[in-house]
Amino acid sequence: MRTYHRPFLVSFVAALVLSLVSTAVAGAPTDALKQTVDQVVKLLSDPALADKPEARRTQVRKVAESIFDYPDTARRALGPHWNARTPQQQQEFVKLFSDVLDRSYISKIELYQGERVQYVGETIDRDDASVKTLISAKKGSESIPVDYRMHLKDGRWLVYDVIIEGVSLVSNYRTQFNKIVQTESYDALVQRLRAKESPAAEPAASPGRKRGER
Repeated sequence: MRTYHRPFLVSFVAALVLSLVSTAVAGAPTDALKQTVDQVVKLLSDPALADKPEARRTQVRKVAESIFDYPDTARRALGPHWNARTPQQQQEFVKLFSDVLDRSYISKIELYQGERVQYVGETIDRDDASVKTLISAKKGSESIPVDYRMHLKDGRWLVYDVIIEGVSLVSNYRTQFNKIVQTESYDALVQRLRAKESPAAEPAASPGRKRGER
């Protein structure tokens, strides 16, 4: 069993707030991602928001909503249980799931310590794309691969999954949500999300590794 020495998908947040290193790889999906990062960096650098963390997080959330397809990510995370839900239940789950992501990851933007992201590859297959990045921390630290799965929706490239060191955000949540629904019930899952007790707040099942371990 591999374990991270920091929470799984902190890099998911870091990738929204990193200073950029330009590369030769660029296309519509990469450009969309970079534009979002630029907006977040601007917010983090705004002195008027320096002493207003809640206001800053609210604005970062709005920017994130412009690039992340929360409804589709929520649908994929709920997996086979999605189709069994009514439209009203689906709408509620999207809101609850979005709040979990916001509370667990976007609220951690204060962890930003000058990491940089390099865009190292992009593949496009019709309406689907993958943007590969490397997150570089302090000198001498090992770079962290972060891949973004995107799709073209209503003329815009949106992120629906993030893969950190080969581990999918969607798959990680789906495993946990499925276990709760099967062993308890869908209502039990909703109650956990409402009560802010979701295990996804700090995914216990997330594999990882300490640097230097194999």
